[in-house]
Amino acid sequence: MIRRRDLLAGLGAAALPAAAGAQETYPSRPITMMVGFAPGGGTDIVSRMLGPRLQEELGQPITVENRPGASGTLAAGVVARARPDGYTLLTGTVSTQCTVAPLMRPPPYDQLRDFTPIMLVGTLPLVMVVRAENPARDIAGLIRYAGTRPDGLNYGTSGVASQQHLASELIARRTGMKMTHIPFRGTGQSVNALLAGDVDVNIDTLATYLPYIREGRMRALATTLPQRATALPDTPTVQEQGFAGYDMSVWYMVLGPAGLPPEVLRKLEAAYGRSLADPTINRRLVEAGYIPGGGTAADAAGLVRRDAERLGRLVQEAAIRLE
Repeated sequence: MIRRRDLLAGLGAAALPAAAGAQETYPSRPITMMVGFAPGGGTDIVSRMLGPRLQEELGQPITVENRPGASGTLAAGVVARARPDGYTLLTGTVSTQCTVAPLMRPPPYDQLRDFTPIMLVGTLPLVMVVRAENPARDIAGLIRYAGTRPDGLNYGTSGVASQQHLASELIARRTGMKMTHIPFRGTGQSVNALLAGDVDVNIDTLATYLPYIREGRMRALATTLPQRATALPDTPTVQEQGFAGYDMSVWYMVLGPAGLPPEVLRKLEAAYGRSLADPTINRRLVEAGYIPGGGTAADAAGLVRRDAERLGRLVQEAAIRLE
């Protein structure tokens, strides 16, 4: 006679291979890509541009979820607190990962400890733009225009301590212009404010403003990297206009929560690497004004550490505070 405990033991042993075979292989369900800004900005553009190619690589839908607010840290905080399984990722920016969180009380996350950097996906030069009706044609012209305004100029950004904010504050300090910061919940709102005449000048990502510049609705006065932007070869840089050493840009990086399993990290690293190397994706990024990214997860982590230190010093020097 077969005893009951022997029967149960045999059934348990027989079930082991089936259970092992049923173990989830990543990815086996849709992936959510969190974006901390409203649709229309550089973060949103690069996320949606890469989404379809990543779906091909990973075999699962990639859903972009916009969660604007708090200079991008609302979405970053969601990912920092997410389960580290690779199904909730972030398109982070230099501001969300390097400058904004330490200014908050309490900080919503630790920018160095609460994330797993996966890959740099692109870098954008910033561009200084005004409405087409503005008389300024370059930075010198903008300085003259500012001199005719008793209250100086207003400029919009996607949030306090964003790269756009730092770039604008640095311009104000270097030129002596009186410039008042008007923060919005996202780049799209900042664009609309400039179009409506509620702000006078913006310094923001080239990908965001390139369509308006090409349509003739806005005018580019300068770009912010040391070299001219490929998409705007006739627009001089800030450095070329007499401000040596000026070098600002926005980078975009895909990150997961801290503790992402090594096998998941390897799959995501490979998928993003192949997507960025795709000639069609590469061309579309360049045409939109991006410098395509790449490299490794280790490279991405090193970039976060370096810019957190470099830009943290700039925040302190400019005495930027969150109210």
